[in-house]
Amino acid sequence: MIKVLIADDHAIVRKGLKQILLEIPDMCVEGEAASAQETLRKVQQNHYDVLVLDILMPDRSGFVIIKEIKHLRPDLPILVLSVYSEDQYAVRVLKSGAAGYLTKECVPLELVGAIRKVVNGGKYISPALAEGLITRLQTDIPDKPHESLSNREFQVMRRIAQGFTITEISRELALSVKTISTYRARLLSKMNIKSNAELIRYAIKNQLID
Repeated sequence: MIKVLIADDHAIVRKGLKQILLEIPDMCVEGEAASAQETLRKVQQNHYDVLVLDILMPDRSGFVIIKEIKHLRPDLPILVLSVYSEDQYAVRVLKSGAAGYLTKECVPLELVGAIRKVVNGGKYISPALAEGLITRLQTDIPDKPHESLSNREFQVMRRIAQGFTITEISRELALSVKTISTYRARLLSKMNIKSNAELIRYAIKNQLID
C-alpha cells in the first residue's frame, strides 16, 4: 500500500485529492497538512511513501520545505502539485530535490501515474515539458535571464513584480530590509534589468506572475 501525505493549505484541494486516491486500490492518504510547519512535523513523526506538496504554502516557501524535508527524510519522494505552469517552476523544484512536478490542471490518471513513478525511484515531468526541454537542448536555445537566479532571488523577483515593497517582502520572508535590498540588486544585475517597471514587464511577458 502506497501511503500518501498531502500538503496543501486549501481544504477543498486536499479533499479532491483524497477522493481521487480513494478509488486506487493500492494507495491511501495517511495524512494531511495545511502548513509547512505541520508538514515537517508529520514527516518527522510518521512514515509515508510519498509527499504530494503544494509549492506555495502560507508559512514557508516550497523550496525551503523541500530542502528541510530532504534533510529529514532523504528517501521520501516529493511530488509537487502546483497552480503554476511547468515553465515557471518545474526545473527549479526538481533541482531543489523534488522528484516530480504536476500542475493542478492534470487529469487524475496522470497524478496516479506520477505518484507510482516517484515512489519507484523515478522522476516525473509531463510529456509536454520533456519535449520542450529536448527541443531546447537540440536547438541550443539559451536560458532565459530569470533561470540564472537562485531560488531566493527568484522568490524576491516574483514578489517585486507583483508590486510588493521591500519592507513587505522582508516581513513575509522574515529577512531584513537590507538583505532583501541586496537580493534585489543582485537579481537586477543578473537579469540586466534597471528598474522595477522593467522587471514587471519582463515577468508579465514571461508569465512569471498571475
